[in-house]
Amino acid sequence: MTNYLLAGGGTAGHVNPLLATADALRARDPQAQIYVLGTKEGLEARLVPARGYELLTIERLPFPRRINGAALSFPARFRRAVGEVERIIRDRNIDVVIGYGGYASAPAYRAAKRTKTPLVIHEANAKPGLANKAGARYTDHIGVAFHGTRLRKSSYVGMPLRSEIVNLERDSARAEAYELFGLDPKLRTLLVTGGSTGARKLNQTIASAQEQIVAAGFQILHIVGGRSDLRDTGAPGYRVIEYCDRMDLALAVADFAVSRAGAATVSEISALGIPAAYIPYPVGNGEQRFNAADAVRAGGALLVNDADFTPEWVRDTLIPLLGDRTRVQDMAVQSRLMGSLDGTERLIAVIDEAVAQG
Repeated sequence: MTNYLLAGGGTAGHVNPLLATADALRARDPQAQIYVLGTKEGLEARLVPARGYELLTIERLPFPRRINGAALSFPARFRRAVGEVERIIRDRNIDVVIGYGGYASAPAYRAAKRTKTPLVIHEANAKPGLANKAGARYTDHIGVAFHGTRLRKSSYVGMPLRSEIVNLERDSARAEAYELFGLDPKLRTLLVTGGSTGARKLNQTIASAQEQIVAAGFQILHIVGGRSDLRDTGAPGYRVIEYCDRMDLALAVADFAVSRAGAATVSEISALGIPAAYIPYPVGNGEQRFNAADAVRAGGALLVNDADFTPEWVRDTLIPLLGDRTRVQDMAVQSRLMGSLDGTERLIAVIDEAVAQG
């Protein structure tokens, strides 16, 4: 029996691949002990216990970026967090630590080094985060989700994906999707999503151009997010929903996608061979632009700056593209070639290698 400590959290980009790995490890060996290290504030505080795993928490410790009181107290607080993880490793007889980035990972990486516990790191974003760049000094067992990721001693494994995506049979699922979303089976479908909170510019542009898109022969499934004031008006061919609990079915019915470029979103869209136009989130360190780079280079997707995603761009670029069935089909092929459905298995192979090597 192997005891695993999976460290990470904060956002869905860290929690989802962590849970996908945990589920696969549990399915392979129901006797395995799987613990998750996170914080009380992150998304993991809700999702991990709901999935049936024990969540062990430490203090949330952002890396200081300027000199202030928090920066001066950071070293002592970090050492205390490392000590807490060391005790967890010893008390739970942890055989391997697997980190996904985020606030809980950095202390876990240091604790694994100090206790000489095998360490595996998975980097979900094409542009590595601070915790994973620091942790990469401690291990040779590093898997990345994108081919262009620059992280020392790393190898491409792809993204650990939810089983609903890995096992999705798009053709057979379409009938259920059409019924669930109230769509016309005779029309091609444009899926539009800006993430759980939505994306104002993206939403406004699609809403402004929806009549032209529908006139071009596409129906739209538009997931607007919880912060949007857009609502379904019953306009023909334009379906607006706030949330989507069945993204697997939304992806099953998508003939083309317009989306933000979060790591998990890009990985799922590419793995299923859906051509896309990505509009990277314009705030932050620019990682979303890098996440889309593999698919764009392969010809499976377009990249559009948020500021450039306007009704005019939809009219002059997107609608003519949607009308070019040959090009859309070629984009679908290239998207699928760049995507991977076996990221979980590839990462588990790295984990097994780390355990075997001790």
